[in-house]
Amino acid sequence: MLQFEDGNEQRPNAPALGLQSVIDTVPNTQAAALAALAPKSPAAAEMRRVNVADKRIINGQTDVNQLVPFKYKWAWEKYLSACANHWMPQEIQMARDIALWKDPNGLTEDERRIITRNLGFFVTADSLAANNIVLGTYRHITAPECRQYLLRQAFEEAIHTHAYQYIVESLGLDEGEVFNAYHEIPSIRAKDEFLIPFIDTLTNPHFKTGTPDADQQLLKGLIVFSCVMEGLFFYVGFTQILAMGRQNKMTGAAEQYQYILRDESMHCNFGIDLVNQIKMENPHLWTAEFRDEMRGIFTQAVELEYRYAEDTMPRGVLGLNAPMFKEYLRYIANRRCQQIGLDILYEGANNPFPWMSEMIDLKKERNFFETRVIEYQTGGALSWD
Repeated sequence: MLQFEDGNEQRPNAPALGLQSVIDTVPNTQAAALAALAPKSPAAAEMRRVNVADKRIINGQTDVNQLVPFKYKWAWEKYLSACANHWMPQEIQMARDIALWKDPNGLTEDERRIITRNLGFFVTADSLAANNIVLGTYRHITAPECRQYLLRQAFEEAIHTHAYQYIVESLGLDEGEVFNAYHEIPSIRAKDEFLIPFIDTLTNPHFKTGTPDADQQLLKGLIVFSCVMEGLFFYVGFTQILAMGRQNKMTGAAEQYQYILRDESMHCNFGIDLVNQIKMENPHLWTAEFRDEMRGIFTQAVELEYRYAEDTMPRGVLGLNAPMFKEYLRYIANRRCQQIGLDILYEGANNPFPWMSEMIDLKKERNFFETRVIEYQTGGALSWD
């Protein structure tokens, strides 16, 4: 004998209720779920299956819940690589950093300024990036394998925010001062104010793709966050902290920044692949006017980041100075432009920090901070041959 939740009974020899009869007796929300289980005709079942050729990065008409068959294998491979590169801030020892920070003669005032200014920018920058992904970008991307990477990227942004908080807490810094820097420090506030309109566009619940104008707004936002925020705005801070680590100062913080740099480099490359795929599938978006607008955005971004370099380094320190960063930022901007198919902006710009390329490719060297091997990956991704 069957016992239902409402206390009614059905004897085994009684005629079984048909699925539709059951549906008629349950609330609408449950009915919808049961209706999905109802047998469909072979023709209807075939219509539900995803055709790889119909997948699109944006404005796709296929089921976003059906991950396979893959069309964008590069996105899935990046997702697997990101998972293999998993790390957590607490794995890095901060004892030497704490001792150096507490030593009145351990660091110069200029070196301390670099650390506090960097943390002031980064503690909120990755939160902005995460909000942009979760509340904006993810909604508008219709390729499930790309969405899968975006979920991993959002988690990595959370790890990065955690890392900066871990450094702030370890050093005993004034949390109110550091976490409010993006309101109170003009060079930091200017970068965030540059980014926020793009976030507001994509996170607006009324914003929808499907028209050339809206699709260009999305494409613009993707370029800003992959090529400008993660591909340009982070590089002054990364260079400064990693230069400090190369001089055996603040080695725990520098090691965390190096892992973050590895993650952000992948975020940047994924975003560039996403942009180029959208361009390929929607060539009508890549107009001369749009390209001119993007060049203007890159030029403005270089100026904002250079202003930040001047603020964090009013004098030369660590063998670095602000004018060196002007050259570096122009070099990076040229590279980002080329990666998405724009003409370079600054003829003859060179890279004054070739060692930064080594930092990005972590597998090229052992960790100079004498902790673990820096090419650490999770066990499931290692080859045991």
